[in-house]
Amino acid sequence: MRGKEYIRENLLTILMVVGVVLGIVIGIVLHTTSSGAWSSRNVMYMQYLGDLFLQMLRGLVLPLIISSLVAAVSSMDMSMSGRIGGLAVAYYMLTTILAIILGIILAITIKPGVNHSVEDGGEEIVGRNTTTADTLLDLVRNLFPPNYIQACLQQYQTHLIPPSENDTEALADINLWKLQGVFIDSTNILGLVVASIVFGIALSSTKKETATVSNLFRELNLLMMKITRWVIWLSPVGVLFLICAKFIESDNLDVFIRLGIYFATVLGGILFHGFAVLPLIYYILTRKNPYILIRHMGQAIATAFGTSSSSATIPVTLQCLEENHGIDPRVTRFMVPIGAAINMDGTALYEAVAVIFIAQLRNVPLSFVDILAISLTATAASIGAASIPQAGLVTMVMVLDVVGLPAEDVSLILAVDWLLDRFRTVINVLGDSFGVGIVSNFSKNLLKKIDAQQLSDNVEFHERL
Repeated sequence: MRGKEYIRENLLTILMVVGVVLGIVIGIVLHTTSSGAWSSRNVMYMQYLGDLFLQMLRGLVLPLIISSLVAAVSSMDMSMSGRIGGLAVAYYMLTTILAIILGIILAITIKPGVNHSVEDGGEEIVGRNTTTADTLLDLVRNLFPPNYIQACLQQYQTHLIPPSENDTEALADINLWKLQGVFIDSTNILGLVVASIVFGIALSSTKKETATVSNLFRELNLLMMKITRWVIWLSPVGVLFLICAKFIESDNLDVFIRLGIYFATVLGGILFHGFAVLPLIYYILTRKNPYILIRHMGQAIATAFGTSSSSATIPVTLQCLEENHGIDPRVTRFMVPIGAAINMDGTALYEAVAVIFIAQLRNVPLSFVDILAISLTATAASIGAASIPQAGLVTMVMVLDVVGLPAEDVSLILAVDWLLDRFRTVINVLGDSFGVGIVSNFSKNLLKKIDAQQLSDNVEFHERL
């Protein structure tokens, strides 16, 4: 009976794990047994159900983020919002810096790119001309979008227009190039998060006058969570087909032999950070068993691996933290959307290792100043990375530029990046979850005071009636 109860309670997690394993096994079998390369149409057919599942998850992201943030912030008082926000930022910065330091130590110690000859991956990176300053300024600009309807579809990006080939002085100095601001097709998650928080704070400060609006967002959030639960039960099938199709379309699986040391270095660093460093921080700050939290996050971990997107995993992350681990929704719905947008431990570690790996391949010596510059830029790049699949490749172009490496060198690691990206997303989501657990632990007394005060206000109100 106990075994049946366990299976019933953890059925979705078990199905998710089965979906991931079957996707990998079927994908490898079909790839190795097929007589020729799979056509793009056949890959599309294989991935079709996975794409439908991913589209359903992405369709939930915006209404869920907006409703959950507004509902969570509006139910708090100002001191509560400030306390949680401060703790969240401190935790995100600490874990990101630790991830980068770990990545640099591993890359310098193991030296994955020394005495290894890696052929070009054969894929061309379509990058953009940019500087570190432009990227950081764009990050701040996107916090305050000029049009919030547009922010649901586009975000601002600075492009630099190269001068004519005759102007050799301007060509040599990128700071002399002309600036052009464009809007690219990518949801401005950061801008919507800031707008939702400000709107929630405004509701919180006018609770009596705007009770109807606050209730509207709370009820909308309840509806979105209900729909989310329905969609999540489709995740085992969706994840299976997404992973299977990715293995099938891989041109050359033996690339793991050529890039094996690099792959093992990044993967080892990511797993050590996610299953040793983060749990240790969690235990020190909360005195609770961190692996219970990891066990409760099984569905979110599998979804993150399958979708390779922190944003798409938000609905599952919220459900795991609230229903499986019992964390107060006011904390989860405030922190999870913010964490998905700015907390990228896995991406930060990967970018540090990847840049040093490429420098070692090209025999480019790195000084202490270069390594410090990589650290600072990787931190900024990880914060600016969109929580979408393989966004780290785009931001890594900026990190490469800091140490004078060509952007085209990103193609050297493309062959294995699609798989590493899934592990990075898992650690990003896990880092968000540990952060929620830590902040919840530090805020529980304040939450109890707020609940007691609200109960007292309600009793007083009914007595007056």
